[in-house]
Amino acid sequence: MQYDILYRPSYSLAKVNLNPGESMIAEAGAMVSHSPGISIETGLKGGLFGALKKSVLGGESFFTNTFTAQTPGEITFAPPLPGDINAMHLNGEMYAQSGAFLASESSIDVDTKFTGAKTFFSREGLFLLKMSGAGTLFLSSFGAIHEIELREGEQYVVDTGHIVAFDASVRFNVRQVGGLKSTLLSGEGLVCDYYGPGRIWMQTRSADAFLTWIKPKVQTQSHQ
Repeated sequence: MQYDILYRPSYSLAKVNLNPGESMIAEAGAMVSHSPGISIETGLKGGLFGALKKSVLGGESFFTNTFTAQTPGEITFAPPLPGDINAMHLNGEMYAQSGAFLASESSIDVDTKFTGAKTFFSREGLFLLKMSGAGTLFLSSFGAIHEIELREGEQYVVDTGHIVAFDASVRFNVRQVGGLKSTLLSGEGLVCDYYGPGRIWMQTRSADAFLTWIKPKVQTQSHQ
């Protein structure tokens, strides 16, 4: 398998070349195009319960598409929002916020992981996506993706709306910025404290912030 990420970082497109017998899994709706000789099978990843848990709790699609090359071919993927795509080779485990998973080799398993009360008030929900296995993984973002490498014990703070993914070796804790007054007046809310070692990936735009900005304008237009 070979790949290239085109039109970065605003309107990224992942172009993947598959050899016969190679397979990719992707979220429903992620496929943009493919050449002849690519078969598509739609199924419930992890069975009915696994797919339901991934959809309701992880923010992902209920269905997963598997694309298999019968002959050498090309397939392209893109996320629903304008932004970047990050390709990485996974060998172990990592976690991503809901909606970040775009596609991967079929050797990678995508599941939800309960992260406990520390994310109870998080805008991103109670569950993270857990990706495990070995192979190439494609994650998407709203805006560009910025990677940060943390040394042992090093701390870094990221707004919850800007988190894309982080290595399983990174410890984290969700907390509120200031008090209620600060949250209401400053526009800031919850952040994640990350502790190395490991890598974290964040997005330069927040879907929550964008919706907050556009909602009053849509409501104003609807009342005219």
